[in-house]
This record gives sequence, C-alpha cells and structure tokens, in this order.
Amino acid sequence: MNQITPPPKLDIIPASAPFSDAQRSWLNGFFAGLLSPDVATPLSAEQGAAVMQAGDGDDGEAPWHDQTMPIADRMKLAEGRPLRRKMMAAMAQQDCGQCGYNCHDYSEAIAGRSEARLNLCVPGGKETARMLKSLYEELDKAPATKAPEKTDAVAAPAVTVTIAEPGRSRDNPTEATFLSRRLLNKGKSEKETYHIEFDLSASKLDYVVGDSFGVFARNDVGLVDQIIALLGASHTTKVNGKTLREVLIDDVSLSPAPDSLFELISFITGGAQREKARALAQGEDPDGDAATLDVMAALQKFSGTRPHPEAFVEALEPLQPRLYSISSSHNATPGKLSLTVDSVRYVIGKRKRVGVASTFLGERIADGEKLKVYVQKAHNFGLPQDPKTPIIMIGPGTGIAPFRAFLLDRKATGAAGKNWLFFGHQRSDCDFFYQEELNAMKTSGQLTRLSLAWSRDGEKKFYVQDRMREVGRELWTWLAEGAHIYICGDAKRMAKDVERALVDIVAQFGARSTDEAVSFVAELKKTGRFQADVY
Repeated sequence: MNQITPPPKLDIIPASAPFSDAQRSWLNGFFAGLLSPDVATPLSAEQGAAVMQAGDGDDGEAPWHDQTMPIADRMKLAEGRPLRRKMMAAMAQQDCGQCGYNCHDYSEAIAGRSEARLNLCVPGGKETARMLKSLYEELDKAPATKAPEKTDAVAAPAVTVTIAEPGRSRDNPTEATFLSRRLLNKGKSEKETYHIEFDLSASKLDYVVGDSFGVFARNDVGLVDQIIALLGASHTTKVNGKTLREVLIDDVSLSPAPDSLFELISFITGGAQREKARALAQGEDPDGDAATLDVMAALQKFSGTRPHPEAFVEALEPLQPRLYSISSSHNATPGKLSLTVDSVRYVIGKRKRVGVASTFLGERIADGEKLKVYVQKAHNFGLPQDPKTPIIMIGPGTGIAPFRAFLLDRKATGAAGKNWLFFGHQRSDCDFFYQEELNAMKTSGQLTRLSLAWSRDGEKKFYVQDRMREVGRELWTWLAEGAHIYICGDAKRMAKDVERALVDIVAQFGARSTDEAVSFVAELKKTGRFQADVY
C-alpha cells in the first residue's frame, strides 16, 4: 500500500498574533483551505465559532435560554461568561424574531458592533433594554483586542451582505390587504378574539405553516390627539418631514414610557419633579407606579411639563412590529393568510388601555386597507418531514392558531399521519374557537382525536394539562409510536404546566423514574420531536 504524504503545515497566522493556540490553528486551517485545494479542508463556520468561543472562556452552552426564567436568574447563570453571552441572557429568550434576529444572533450583532439598536427585544421590554445598555457600556470600557498583522499572502475574505426579499424581514416589509375580521367568541364570553384575514396576492408572499406574521400596526388616533393636547402642540407641527400626528400614529411607541423620555423631562423641570424624573430614568420607582407609566401617563404625571415636539419624538422608542402565529395554510388557500388574535384591553386607575396591534386589527383597520407586513420564518417549529408521522398539538386559547394551520396543511397535502389536538379555554358555550370546522375534521377523520378542557365550566378549574393526564396512557402510546408533540401559547404558566404533565405521563406509563422522564423529554426536544411556540 502506498503511503500518503501529509500536506505541509501552513502557518499564515504568526505566533505573535493575539490568539490562543486553538484559535490560531483554526484560522491557519481556514486560510489554507482558501489558498490551496490540496490542503486539508478547514473546519466549518460552526466548528470555527466553537473554537473561537473556547478562546474567550465560553463553552457555547446557554442554560439561560428559557423564556420562563426571570431576567435576574438568567443573568446569574451568565456570570463569568463573555459580554456577548451576558447580552444574550438579558434577552427574552423567545427566539421570536421580532428583533430581526434570534437571541443568539442579536447578542452577537450588538457585541460585534454591527447593531447599535439596544431596544429591539419587544418581549424583553424595558428590563432587557436597560440591561443591554449597561452591558454595552462595559463593552466600551473593555480593552480593544489587537488585530493580527496583515501579510501579503492573504487578503481578508469579502463580506457579502444579503438584503432579504420584500416581506421576508422586518427591515424590508411588503404590503398586504386587510380583508376581514370575524369574532370567534359567542354569548357572554369574557374574551374578544378575532379570526383575521389578509390578501397576499399582490405581493406574491408565501409562507410555511409554523411561520409567524409580522404586522406594523398604527397607534390609536384618539390616544395620539390626547398626547398632542398634553404637549400643548398643534397636530400639524412638522417633525421629520411629517406632521406631529402622523409621526405619533405611525412611527413611535406610546407604551411603555422609555427611560429617555424621563431624562428629557428631567432637563426641563426642577425640584422634586426633576428628582423623580431622574430616578425613573435610572430604572427606579419613587412612587411605586413605574410599571403603569405609558407615554400619556408619564406626561400626566409631570403635568405642565411640555417638551418641544421634536425633542419629545426623539425621546420615544420606534414603534415595533408585532408577530402572530399564522393560522392558515398556503397550500390550502394560496394568496390568503389568517391570524387568530385576542384584543388586549385593561384598566389602570380609571383609564382604559389597549394593546396596540391587537385592537388595530380587531377594530381600527378597515376592510380593503393596506398595511406593512412580513413573514418571520419559524425556528424549529414545523410539521415533521415524514407526512405519515403522528402529531400531538396542545394549544389552548389563541395557541390553536398554528395547529389549525397544521391541520389545514395536512389535509391539503394528503398527509397520512394521525392528528391529535388538545384545545381549551374558559367556557365551552362561548369560547370554542373554530368549533364547526374542528368537529367537521373530527367527523371526516382528518382530526383523529380532539381533547377539550374548559376552565370555567365546572366548580373546579380544568386545564389542558389536566386532560393530558386523564388520557396519559394513550398519549404515551402515540409518543412510543414516534409522534411529534407541539405546544403553543403562554410561556410562563401553561407551557411549564404542560411540560410537567408530559414528564409525569412519561414516568407513569413509560415505566421511568422522574429523572429518566425528564431526560426523555429533553431528548424529544433535542431531536425536534417536542417543539414549542410560546410567548
């Protein structure tokens, strides 16, 4: 047998360069691979990233990546990690895509100084923005790393920036036409939930079930006019080439009041008012009402303080898009898209408040009106590749949205796999969303099993996790047959309770200890058989 002579070792990165041995080895391999096809193939980008992480004391694990965990606990888990990893821990950990990234990539972009906006994490809100600001200040204080010496032998690889097609990212949205809304609740329901439909045909935008839909909503004109009155300004005042009213409707967030607004107020007031404004700007809560202060409430709290409209607008945060789980299938209804949206309404003090996007869709936008939208690709949330694989879907309330899409898609594509839906809400007579549609699917055999849970129908509250335990043996049988299981809905309560029920079912009917059941569920997640879309 002929002996193969190994290729000569190529040292492009000098030993004096400020890299660890592992980092220098990877970089040598990377550039060697670019220069010569005869040299061994360098590590992949992912492998390279892992090596580079090892050089800054990071093992690549993210134990804080749990949306049910409070930010204080996430930051504790990130102690001793590099700043970019602490930045990730500061985020809401939902990988929802509202910021235009996933949590890992957003933190990397900030730490790499390619993203200067620290307020994009919508679910994280103020606490994330404040923590990121603090960490960013640490980044500014950190000593700069000396760049490796340039050599004539290697040119820096070109970086190609790809601009997403229209409608594929929040930074490049497209237009859709609002078609209609239909109230899903009946009778004396305590909720107000709408089936919302859009026409995508003009934009030719498509999507896959499991994806989310980004909506650029507009603020309520009534609220905007009240704020303009508190400013003592005219709604026709020009700001950034628009009228003040147009800017407040389309461009800026009016809830919650940002720290920068309190900073501005502190500059134009005095005495005790100034001290309060300064305290609020620093994240303190001098009067115990900081959590209730939206922009209008902040102006009312510091009544008589009238910032200049231009300075006022500059102190506000940009109005962020909102993401909703898609409840339709492009394969079933090409050119159309639907959402299932709860209108958010609540009272603080004597003032009624509303969710910006939910009430925009539920009452303010008119049929035929156009709005800016985009499709956010799902991260590890979608149907199994094999259409014969059985699926178990757990989606109470508006969590039913993606599972309606799954069922419609499997019907349209003729997928043979069994389908089991767990749905629950408050009352069976007025909160059974898509009742006729689901019952028809059950009758036709498209929906193999439909398990329902109503929390207000009896004396004792009864939830989807309770129904799961009742049918635990059958659920375990489906899992043993290879079923994929999905959860959609509330992250802080429902998702944790459902996962606990699943662990108990695996332990009881799979003849495992609790630790073994926990490991089993963790393996389901790792292999993509247990997926969640929670918020």
